[in-house]
Amino acid sequence: MEKEVNPHFEDFLFDWSTKFQFLVGGDGSSKSYHIALKLILKLLEEKRTALVVREVYETIRESCFSLLEEIVIDLGLEHKVKCVTSPMQIRFPNGSKIIFKGMDKPAKLKSINNILIIWLEECSEIKYAGFKELLGRLRHPSLKLHMILSTNPIGEDNWTFLHFFKDDLNKRFILDDQDLYEKRTIITNDTYYHHSTADDNLFLPESYIEQLEEMKDYDPDLYRIARKGRFGVNGVRVLPQFEESPHEEVMDAIKNIRNPIKRVGMDFGFEDSFNAVVRLVVDHNEKILYIYWQYYKNKMTDDKTAEELKEFKQSKELILADSAEPKTIQYFKQQGFRMKGAKKYQGSRLANTKKVKRFKKIICSSNCPDVIRELKLLTYKLDANGMIIPDEFKIDPHTFSAIWYALDGYEVSDLKGGAVSFE
Repeated sequence: MEKEVNPHFEDFLFDWSTKFQFLVGGDGSSKSYHIALKLILKLLEEKRTALVVREVYETIRESCFSLLEEIVIDLGLEHKVKCVTSPMQIRFPNGSKIIFKGMDKPAKLKSINNILIIWLEECSEIKYAGFKELLGRLRHPSLKLHMILSTNPIGEDNWTFLHFFKDDLNKRFILDDQDLYEKRTIITNDTYYHHSTADDNLFLPESYIEQLEEMKDYDPDLYRIARKGRFGVNGVRVLPQFEESPHEEVMDAIKNIRNPIKRVGMDFGFEDSFNAVVRLVVDHNEKILYIYWQYYKNKMTDDKTAEELKEFKQSKELILADSAEPKTIQYFKQQGFRMKGAKKYQGSRLANTKKVKRFKKIICSSNCPDVIRELKLLTYKLDANGMIIPDEFKIDPHTFSAIWYALDGYEVSDLKGGAVSFE
């Protein structure tokens, strides 16, 4: 039996050395085709039960099942390998079989046992809890277990990126995705990483690639995903002028500012939200905002937070805080802190967002990882028509709120020139 395949996938087809195999790539790269072929070859060789999963069960018939059936016919095996549609199964002469389930019917996963291979197609659409649930379905007393995950990359806030690459919030680093784009395949941490684009599919017509290239002009986000197969920021960035710099460089730049405006802002939180404090400096003449210090914790009572922030009580720095928490502000004042509530009014979220956007540059110290994590990739929320909502974001950025409060009473001159007010 002979089958012509794309050279970039040759090693992948026969590599079963790792538990996880994570394939990320652009449109038309042929990653799904080669995963389907890999499964068939494995199950022909050894008796195994494989599970193929998508988020919605109804999408499987026209995607994974249809692809596997096409390969069976192409290999001339339809007289031996049976593709059954009700219920959807693919049965092999040696007792191997492929079954299909959707995460939208989780109860049906409970009864599945002795699964040795799971393929999560379009895994970024599956919830993280679903991924962890499926890990529990993989079990066998002696044989090696495998999970294959395939996806088009989306935002770096998706669980697939956070789990398999890096999660700044939980301080986990596994692999720099830029290394994968350069090396194309990497094996680390019991995971086989594979990156592909349409250029790796030698069977694609040139017109298809030309169509992908056209996206560069009208949809840069889609071009990054579909043509380049890379993770990144999905959506319109709120602060495109935001950048990270080494802490020493930020502090040196601050020292050279004539008449620096120093501010401190604080957003309150407890359970799911965070107490976020930032120290910042404004270079009014150059229209640059520097952020050089952060505090970021949740599940902290006021007394514990006050203890951890006692340096502000000693330095007598004024903290501008969320005025929606007057009791908390009063407590800190009773403890000897200089703190007052920042003005909040109808439309203040939008006004504060516009104020920060007027800075030519926002430079953040590398010592502020949570500020970087929240603001570097911060994007607008979209309405039902796909239009941005100018005062709503895809996450709740506590450090952004702290910056709003810190800048209370300060106005950035717009680029055309304008008055600046101080209070």
